[in-house]
Amino acid sequence: MYSENVTVVNATGIHARPASQFSKMAAGFQSNVTVKKSDAEGDGVNAKSVLNLMTQGLTCGTEITIAADGEDEKEAVAALVEFVKGGCGE
Repeated sequence: MYSENVTVVNATGIHARPASQFSKMAAGFQSNVTVKKSDAEGDGVNAKSVLNLMTQGLTCGTEITIAADGEDEKEAVAALVEFVKGGCGE
C-alpha cells in the first residue's frame, strides 16, 4: 500500500464535477484507491465512486490522504495527487 497527503486547493472543493473526474481517473488504475480526510479514522472511501467522494465534505483547505493498493499503486497516487494540486481541473 502506498499513500500521500495533499491539500484541496480549488475554491469549491471536490464537488460533483471534480469528484466525477477524480473517480474516473481512479477507475483507470488497477489498484484499489481510497480517499479520506487526513485526520479521520478508518480506511477511507472507495475513490472510484463519485457518491463516496461527494459525501466526504472535501472543501478547500482540507488535507486528504490518497492511498492505493495494487500493481500500479504509486502511479495511481501520484496522478491523483497532481490532479488535486492542480485544482481538480477548475
